[in-house]
Amino acid sequence: MTLRTARERFYQTLAFEAGGLIMAAPLYGLLYGQSAEQSLSILISLSLVVMLWTPLHNTLFDIADLNLSGRVASARPHRLRLLQALSQEVTVLVVTLPLIMALGGHALGEALLIDLGLTIFYAAYAYIFHIVFDWLRPVGAAPRSLHRAKGV
Repeated sequence: MTLRTARERFYQTLAFEAGGLIMAAPLYGLLYGQSAEQSLSILISLSLVVMLWTPLHNTLFDIADLNLSGRVASARPHRLRLLQALSQEVTVLVVTLPLIMALGGHALGEALLIDLGLTIFYAAYAYIFHIVFDWLRPVGAAPRSLHRAKGV
């Protein structure tokens, strides 16, 4: 197997979004005077959009990397991990800006600043997340947690 399964992509996406929400929702609420419920509601909506896009983006990125280099995702060098994280966040920015304006009641300029802030936050988070995820769950191998449980 050279690509992650759909099931593995599903787990990857859920773990990524859950971790992001846990960190980003309180920050958004604090910075923009939103209640915890409002902040969480806005960021869950954004998260749902991103969860639809992320598996498609990562699969396309993996296919391109595999076709161009013959390399599986877990063997990706750091410069391409940076490109993966940045390309994901730039494309997400285009889709999420109108939602931030509509759901958060922000004007275009403020929504753009919020979206750019979230993009920077999530790009850094994506870089770290994917390194850890690939270490814990390498492509084509049993997850490291299973290795430890079996004494491997």
